[in-house]
Amino acid sequence: MDGDEVNGGGRTAAYRIEDLSRLSGTTVRTIRAYTDRGLLPRPERSGRANVYDDTHLTRLRRIAGLLGRGYTLASIGELLAAWDAGTGLGGVLGLVDEVDRGWSDEAPGRVTLAELAAAFGGVADPATVRDALELGILEPVPGSQDEFAVPSPQELAVAVELHAAGVPLSAISGHLREVRGQVEHISERFLRFTTEYVFRRFLDHPPTDAEAEEATGLVRRLRPLARQTLDAELARAMGKGASEAVRRHLGAVAVLPDVSGAGPVPVPVSQPEPGNGQALRTGARPGPRFASEPGSELPAGPEPSLTGSRGPGEGQPEAEGSGGSGGSGQVTVVLPAGTVDAVRGLVGAEGVVEFLVAAAEREVAARRMDALAAGTGAGRPPAGRGTVQGGGVTV
Repeated sequence: MDGDEVNGGGRTAAYRIEDLSRLSGTTVRTIRAYTDRGLLPRPERSGRANVYDDTHLTRLRRIAGLLGRGYTLASIGELLAAWDAGTGLGGVLGLVDEVDRGWSDEAPGRVTLAELAAAFGGVADPATVRDALELGILEPVPGSQDEFAVPSPQELAVAVELHAAGVPLSAISGHLREVRGQVEHISERFLRFTTEYVFRRFLDHPPTDAEAEEATGLVRRLRPLARQTLDAELARAMGKGASEAVRRHLGAVAVLPDVSGAGPVPVPVSQPEPGNGQALRTGARPGPRFASEPGSELPAGPEPSLTGSRGPGEGQPEAEGSGGSGGSGQVTVVLPAGTVDAVRGLVGAEGVVEFLVAAAEREVAARRMDALAAGTGAGRPPAGRGTVQGGGVTV
């Protein structure tokens, strides 16, 4: 009921609490809670009734607007205190709006359950969908059971590409959790850095409208710097790390294309030991000699190679279709000269073969573990002896 009825017509902007609740859209209980917390001034007393005025109505509408922007009641209390102290809220709210604005220009999208299934192998796994919802890759759409909002279509596209390349979904989500934790740490560091050196002077007192406007401009200028810094440093780290990883793992590949320009240089590796489907052994003979060493020559032929053979008394695995245990027991493995030189520089000429065998075993084990993690069972070593097929070693 309006205030003129409360005060006999003496005041027109006076409300009972029920009227204030109706006009502001705030419950009576909430109005009383705001008053207890100091967010709302206490009403005047008129006889036995509490009387509110337009000041209370304006304050309630402002609180509702700030809550709609995502402010907590604690932060709203600080803003209202600054307002009461004579500091305008226009500049402060403009600053907060700039900070709250999306930090990506990417437009969100939507995807149906059927589209997800088609993108990830034809089957919609409920556990995977729950995982994506938990990570925020997908968001539920109210009233829909088979459609989802996609805050970052690019991030979902990355997951699709990784899965198409053979990465299990569980590994993708685990990797994202790890990366997200590291990126959040970097974000925190960047915020601390800019707070200390850029924004500290705005934070030790309630900013004026002019100061808030200046801070807003700084946020707008500094906003792209975080991404630019991360892009540049990630590119640098990936370039360095990828080059080192390729060089480190080249020894695990049996036959590699010649990319060094110096021609392929073969390295001897012997057959698997009979009855052992995992271990590779070198022949019991002196270390290999390479073309780059003085006095060494490579055999003539279209693809020069050095070979390793078994020591005396060692068994020979049967080759498929050979009908027996005959055969030379030799396997030729060809590597680029640059690779051999790099390995020799690390371990010396006598350790080249052992190093490459160890690298190969590590790569095989890693791929077997990846396959087991994917749940496909691929990569499981067959029981029994190793075989020789087409000049290559099957373990």
